[in-house]
Amino acid sequence: MNKIPLAERLRPTTLDTYLGQEQLIGEGASLRKAIDSGFIPSLILWGPPGVGKTTLANIIANSLKRPFYTLSAINSGVKDIREIINKVKSQGMFGGSNAILFIDEIHRFSKSQQDSLLGAVEKGIITLIGATTENPSFEVIPALLSRSQVYVLEHFTKENLDNLIRKAVKEDSELAQLSIEIQETEALIKLSGGDARKLLNLLELVISSAGTEKIELNNDLVNKLIKDKTLLYDKSGEQHYDVVSAFIKSIRGSDPNAGLYYLARMIEGGEDAKFIARRLLILASEDIGNANPTALVIATNCFQAVSIIGFPESRIILAQCVTYLACSAKSNASYVAIANAQELVKETGNLPIPLHLRNAPTKLMKELNYGKDYQYSHNHKGNFVDQEFMPEEISGKKLFEPGNNAREVEMRKKLQATWKEKYGY
Repeated sequence: MNKIPLAERLRPTTLDTYLGQEQLIGEGASLRKAIDSGFIPSLILWGPPGVGKTTLANIIANSLKRPFYTLSAINSGVKDIREIINKVKSQGMFGGSNAILFIDEIHRFSKSQQDSLLGAVEKGIITLIGATTENPSFEVIPALLSRSQVYVLEHFTKENLDNLIRKAVKEDSELAQLSIEIQETEALIKLSGGDARKLLNLLELVISSAGTEKIELNNDLVNKLIKDKTLLYDKSGEQHYDVVSAFIKSIRGSDPNAGLYYLARMIEGGEDAKFIARRLLILASEDIGNANPTALVIATNCFQAVSIIGFPESRIILAQCVTYLACSAKSNASYVAIANAQELVKETGNLPIPLHLRNAPTKLMKELNYGKDYQYSHNHKGNFVDQEFMPEEISGKKLFEPGNNAREVEMRKKLQATWKEKYGY
């Protein structure tokens, strides 16, 4: 069989053969328009592994007929970046201008490495295309992010992946020579975790391992030939999300033992320490909140620490945070409150701000009574004075309901004493 992997043999070379991502490259979509116009800004492609970020970067370069350079953040540094920039500069108007530099896993670049790109991006020497599986708001420096357009690539649908299997069997030069009957694809799709590259690798493995001239591709055959499937931890696949879900629910449910078990599953599976720490940051506010405000401080410090330390020592810091959060009092009052507030805004629209709360930086605004009758709370006993803060149409609307834990019970008492019957506390 051909030594070139099936996934590489089937790699699309044009937008019309590209799989999925209609929201970006379908007719009339934003990125498609930019490519068709012949001009693209520097951009960041954000999405899970195996959804076509590298392929899309190659197609863009081919479509625009630009010089194309590629680096992987795993094994490249500032020296490699400067070599490419200098090479592009030296070619000048003779074919090197406005080259595209594709950086895979750009989130793995340090600040200094990302800084080294800025000058060339600003001057238009290179057009940067960065690919990342992590939220670029956290992983890409603000200066570079502000000069780039972020495009979000979505998971493939089951239909996308099913079609890909059938396309491979029908159109690949190697597989088309075999007698393959597709009966079921669910097991292949499930084991792939939505990663098209992994899906094709698994398909190739099953076919090469079948050992028969006629292959009936079904779930039983796949499960028989793909060993250790229960031990898979794919950082982008179904197992990934199942383990993360169990991890969060265990801590929310105050079980430190289960929390540690799923933490170990993620660590042994090669999960990024900062990914885990971000989940703990969210949980500290969503599920603990004001029942124990220190939880957010602990989680923030955990995130900062693992960003500096890295594995293997980060496992200790993560374990400390997991056990602390799991053993903490719980409240989702803030989470529910902001959801209530957002729903109210959607229902009522942009209600007028009460005049006494408006800013009055100009004489005209003062003449229109902006800020008139506003009372400065700190000038009153207990740093409080009863006045209206809500728009008139929703006066008295209660959005925040303190939980039944020691800290929030005290908050409820304070609100009752402060606002009396207004909000019904």
